[in-house]
Amino acid sequence: MTFSRRDFLQKSAAAGAASILPADTCVREFLGLQDRDQGPDKTPKLKILILGGTKFVGPALVAAAAARGHTVTLFNRGRTNPHLFPELEKLKGDRNNDLKSLKSRVFDAVIDTSAYLPNQAELSAAALKDSSFYLFISSISVYPDLDIDTNIKTPVHRLKNPEAYDFEKLTMGDVKNNTYGPFKALCEEAIEEAMPGRVAKVRPGYIVGRKDPSDRFTYWPARVAKGGRVVVPGTPDLTIQYIDVRDLAEWCIALCEKKKAGTFNALGPNKPTAMGEFLKTCKSVSKSDATFEWVAEDKLKNLKVSLGRSFPIWSGKGKGLDRAAICDNSHAVAAGLKFRSLEDTVADTLRFHKGRGASYRMRTGLSPKKEKAIFEALDAARQKKSQNKEKSGAN
Repeated sequence: MTFSRRDFLQKSAAAGAASILPADTCVREFLGLQDRDQGPDKTPKLKILILGGTKFVGPALVAAAAARGHTVTLFNRGRTNPHLFPELEKLKGDRNNDLKSLKSRVFDAVIDTSAYLPNQAELSAAALKDSSFYLFISSISVYPDLDIDTNIKTPVHRLKNPEAYDFEKLTMGDVKNNTYGPFKALCEEAIEEAMPGRVAKVRPGYIVGRKDPSDRFTYWPARVAKGGRVVVPGTPDLTIQYIDVRDLAEWCIALCEKKKAGTFNALGPNKPTAMGEFLKTCKSVSKSDATFEWVAEDKLKNLKVSLGRSFPIWSGKGKGLDRAAICDNSHAVAAGLKFRSLEDTVADTLRFHKGRGASYRMRTGLSPKKEKAIFEALDAARQKKSQNKEKSGAN
């Protein structure tokens, strides 16, 4: 059955509790594709298999595919959001050890959102090697040093001690901070080996926007919307890179339509965004009275602040994600990757966050209690400095 945009709108609305969206969110808003939608009649009809498909990136891919009139099949264990997409064909299995439901199935395109281990990628690629095209959503973490400018020709991460691993028996417990990037690189190689010349290796950085479970981007628009004094580390000129999940999904579907193989750094925007510009946009969109207090990193460290966890997306120099260093996206842009405005992404993120209710607690970011303690310490230090200056002048 072709899962069309009209079907998506009508059946999702009728699905009630099984709907993809919360009751207070309209389906068309979730799609967010109307400004660029060319209509299903102008696109080739593909049979697309999504490995995963029910968490964050997956639903955005389904929405983008539906907007283009494609037939979508999902393969997963049926554990994460199993109520989603009752209209779709769902193949149940486990990519680690149960691929029976994929036997003899051939698709125009496979989109892999969930391979973290090379043995997972090897099994799925072998099972689907007769399909026409395979798009793997990898990560810029395949690059060993993100404190320097990188591009698609930059050598990828390698395991320092590969002999310590049994690659046929790797589990998610083997995915650590120091293995995540190397494993993703090995996934890319395993898929390419099974389907040479028919693979798109898509390397995003921070994927942001609606349904983001990490809150790494969401923290800032939500915090700025509350108004008042906002602690921000470093200086306003350090840059960040990210990609709206809707832009990523639309473009991935377009790559499948074109069977565009290659390696792509999927992040933007076209021009790197300075942290100061990002926060000003958050303030403008939310119409808040927020003021930004830029605090030197060493001061925050002295106050026992965990910079990485307290200030997501941002990262200071030498911390592994220094966005003063740029990951080149020109190859992806040349292949059609487009970016909606930061205002659009911030507004959509705020709508999503508002729908979660006032009781929701962020999974990352500076807590109100810690932020208050920082301001108290900073204000006390300033007052002491001012008093010392007055005493010095009096003498």
